[in-house]
Amino acid sequence: MSYVTTSDGTEIFYKDWGPREAQAIVFHHGWPLSSDDWDSQMMFFLDKGFRVIAHDRRGHGRSTQTFTGNEMDTYAADVAALTDQLDLKGAIHVGHSTGGGEVARYVARAKPGRVAKAVLIGAVPPLMVKTEANPGGLPIEVFDGFRAAFLANRAQFFKDVPSGPFYGYNRPGAAPSQGVIENWWRQGMMGGAKAHYDCIKAFSETDFTEDLKAISVPVLVMHGDDDQIVPYADSAPLSAKLLKNGVLKTYPGFDHGMCTTHPDVINADLLAFFQS
Repeated sequence: MSYVTTSDGTEIFYKDWGPREAQAIVFHHGWPLSSDDWDSQMMFFLDKGFRVIAHDRRGHGRSTQTFTGNEMDTYAADVAALTDQLDLKGAIHVGHSTGGGEVARYVARAKPGRVAKAVLIGAVPPLMVKTEANPGGLPIEVFDGFRAAFLANRAQFFKDVPSGPFYGYNRPGAAPSQGVIENWWRQGMMGGAKAHYDCIKAFSETDFTEDLKAISVPVLVMHGDDDQIVPYADSAPLSAKLLKNGVLKTYPGFDHGMCTTHPDVINADLLAFFQS
């Protein structure tokens, strides 16, 4: 297995498939998952001739179960260490949910020439929590509830989330996939409890406004309007407005986990953006 060791000794696991000379796509997963959540996209774009790369965020998946550094600045620095080790130039960075925040922070700070384009999918920017400056955000009590459920019974919480709101399986007429639910649980339980707990604050309370303003490369913002995890109105449209070169694509009725529930639609739109 492949790892990059960061400046604080953390080992970041990553997958790197495809021709080294091909256009590289780097995938950034959501909380509390791992690079495995990108299987549908990685196999699709590998078949299209791309080089596909995905890492397990620190504290997640097969990476070190870190006690410290579980916040966005360090997450972005870990990505920089990975892209430096692989010497990626002109890469496309795709982030889902928490991974979208990681993409925003990394791309805003990336070395010149490292990034060609970026994609934010069901992503947490600009800011999830409600503040005076962000009145449309979710009350802090929502995230306190996440923390309480997590501490009470992480294993059960990690069944309840994918069985319900994450994939829209709690909606009338939904057809839940037990395999998808169990795969979400499997990925979540691979990670470290301390890192996962800290990450709730990282994804909910980090303000990405200045990161978005600083990004000059083309960015595609994709979001389902029935996203129950990262509500649409206070995320995607606001991010698209803050970006210098952002395009918003809204998916009526799509859920937070639309890369898994609607891969044919999402992969086709990603490919069109990559080739544009």
